[in-house]
Amino acid sequence: MIIDFHTHCFPDELAMKAVASLSEKAGIPAMLNGTLSDLKRSMEANRITGSVLFNIATKPSQAAKINNWAAQVQDGNVISFGSIHPFCEDWENELKRIKELGLRGIKFHPEYQEFYVDDKAMFPIYELAFELGLVIAFHAGEDIGFDPPYHCTPERLDTLLKRFKGGKIVAAHMGGYKYWDEVEKHLVGKDIYFDTSFAVGIMDSEQAKRIIFDHGYNRILFGSDSPWKDQGWSVQSVKNLGLGPEIEEAIFYRNAVELLGL
Repeated sequence: MIIDFHTHCFPDELAMKAVASLSEKAGIPAMLNGTLSDLKRSMEANRITGSVLFNIATKPSQAAKINNWAAQVQDGNVISFGSIHPFCEDWENELKRIKELGLRGIKFHPEYQEFYVDDKAMFPIYELAFELGLVIAFHAGEDIGFDPPYHCTPERLDTLLKRFKGGKIVAAHMGGYKYWDEVEKHLVGKDIYFDTSFAVGIMDSEQAKRIIFDHGYNRILFGSDSPWKDQGWSVQSVKNLGLGPEIEEAIFYRNAVELLGL
């Protein structure tokens, strides 16, 4: 069994334009066409049992529509996260509605949404999300399509861990894309999950293994960042670390099952 904790796709009528635009901005090709059907085809081909679908509202006006679609496409194999834009005027009711829709969490992308993760103006949003039992996932570290300064660094995430003890937080890209030395300094061993997306297979394998063992493999989640990385390649990249069956089993699905209450 494999649960891919980090995937993206779009409504069919938007997928082609969205993928082309994002690919051009980041300068990276997409492995899939951005539709749900293509993600499911990839899942079947690569024996992926379930995919967590991350959605991002890049404008306040998009949140409700995105959350409706996220709930609509959720099924036995697709687990949807909702989205809140930091500048949504009605964020409180929309967060409650995300919970009512049966979505498991929310994804923030601080670069596209233009906020720093440790901005105190965000704290009421985080607090209510955690009260509702939602998982909060962040794009962490660099983003290929943006220039510094970056809005979600390991040091800034550590501020949240000190403020929101017990909150379920996931830092994508092994805690922060290309910030892995800072991840080891500020986040390793603390109460936060990392996903392997767009990191394992790219970063130094010895550092990847060190972070996994020092942080605790029970807080590592397999992710691909599909369509920006191939799901099969991402699975093999984790297997190439030679972690052993027990640890692989935890990373590939047990940790996600526990975190999401599946």
